Amino acid sequence: MNTLEISLQRYFPWLLMLGILLNVPGLWLDVMEPDGALYATIAKHIVQHNDWINLYGDGHDWLDKPHFPFWMAAISYKFLGIDGFAYKLPAFLFWLVSLLYTYLTARDLFNHTVARISVLIYTVALHSTLANFDVRAEPYLTTCIIAAIWHMLCIYERKHWIHIFAAALFSACAIMTKGIFVLITLGGGWLIFWAITQQWQQLLNYRWWLFLALTFVFILPELFCLYQQFDLHPEKVVFGRTNVSGLRFFFWDSQFGRFFNTGPIKGKGDLTFFLHTTLWAFLPWSIGLIAAIIHMVRFDRAPNPVRWTIYGSTIITFVLFSLSKFQLPHYIVIEFPYFSILTGYFLYKKAQDPILKRLVTFQTILMYVLCVLILWLLFFTKLQYAMAGAIFTVTLTLGATFVRLRAPISQLLFKGYATSVMLYVFLFYFFYPFLLRYQSGTEAARLIDARNDDEIPVASYQSFSYSFEFYSPGDVRLIKSNAQLGHFIKNNPCYLYTTAAVGDSLLKAGVDAEILATPRNFHITKLKLGFLDHYKRSSKLQTRYLLFINDKIGFKAN
Repeated sequence: MNTLEISLQRYFPWLLMLGILLNVPGLWLDVMEPDGALYATIAKHIVQHNDWINLYGDGHDWLDKPHFPFWMAAISYKFLGIDGFAYKLPAFLFWLVSLLYTYLTARDLFNHTVARISVLIYTVALHSTLANFDVRAEPYLTTCIIAAIWHMLCIYERKHWIHIFAAALFSACAIMTKGIFVLITLGGGWLIFWAITQQWQQLLNYRWWLFLALTFVFILPELFCLYQQFDLHPEKVVFGRTNVSGLRFFFWDSQFGRFFNTGPIKGKGDLTFFLHTTLWAFLPWSIGLIAAIIHMVRFDRAPNPVRWTIYGSTIITFVLFSLSKFQLPHYIVIEFPYFSILTGYFLYKKAQDPILKRLVTFQTILMYVLCVLILWLLFFTKLQYAMAGAIFTVTLTLGATFVRLRAPISQLLFKGYATSVMLYVFLFYFFYPFLLRYQSGTEAARLIDARNDDEIPVASYQSFSYSFEFYSPGDVRLIKSNAQLGHFIKNNPCYLYTTAAVGDSLLKAGVDAEILATPRNFHITKLKLGFLDHYKRSSKLQTRYLLFINDKIGFKAN
């Protein structure tokens, strides 16, 4: 056992524990709009109506993502109650499982040392941690993909038959999370591997066909739900039209339709989007990843061919994402276990190479740049406890600077973790709590919940808020016209979440209403300097009203 392995064995558990703890605080922060709060609300509807077949969002039948993430959140609600922590917890548990499978995959394709480095990298990669706070489908999808890949490696090595069952189950869960395109990510690397090694006989191996058959069997619950909700009801209006097939959407429009931009949900693609997204999303390890890719292309000419199961999958998935016309930053998270393994292997191979000292220098520069950026944001935004945050940031940066570790790889990992501690303490204890104060729907909904008015109807008009829907104690009716509003407030008493202009007009029209709250609102996922600037912020905010309507006196619907 060499010095690197001994050193890693010593501090691996402590850094891993620290990395996991850095992901924990986000579990207790409010669910963030739009996607996270929408998904949490869809799962809430499942539990409140005990309807595990039909998905409802935006006030109508919802056809976009498959059921699996919503089922997981709904099960959590059943045990823990409906709140933000219960929504995020199952995704966090899945992410913990992904750490295990990242370790197992790196161990079997490389060795224990590469596996340890890979897991330490993946644990604190920026967008992976953000995905545990702003939960969408990615923690589930990432886990199911890397787990399926490892079990497929076991199938290839003809290990126990249980791996066929496990690989099919994880693959099915991945498909029921994101769609049928997942099979390209799972199988693309294997096809490249078999092509390189001329193992076309694997296509006749009954184990792979059994795996595919079981995968299809395991996705039958999803197909049944889609058929029940949409194919049996052609009269339903979905995407502005009738005769919409849920099964067609699942197998084609949801994935291929987005890729070719022919489906009901369209976007604008940019070939370079995921290149520059990866540079910030994989912080603090981006420079290491770039170096690892360059090394693999230029020098790793004869890798163990089976490693192409992840190399090929990484390349194919990245190219597909880049060619797609529908692109969002969090899509890249499913590549992070692969990125981490590639980077971990590179650091292991170059442990004694002078190039690692240069990477340590880059890591130190990154730490200082981030320190300056955090200090600027603390005082530019006038965050609460800014001085405490500044003292912590400077102290940690100076402490990490003067620590002397013998091995460059130890310095690299230590400074990467110091950077992560600084960043995530800032984000989860200062920055996101500050932003979430301006997610007005949350404040309004909690006021209703505090009054324990479960039986009083609640509505939203001209101020749509997923967080208001989620945190309100019951269902929220989405009113879309003045006529619907007039009809709704006849059945008083009721709560209404709306804009200041609508609220004032109702009061002037003679509606007997009490203004319970006037929270300030900003679209916090689309930050602008004017909002961050303490002196200009008030001009960028909009006021929302939460009204308690007792009696309709003179309101006339137009």
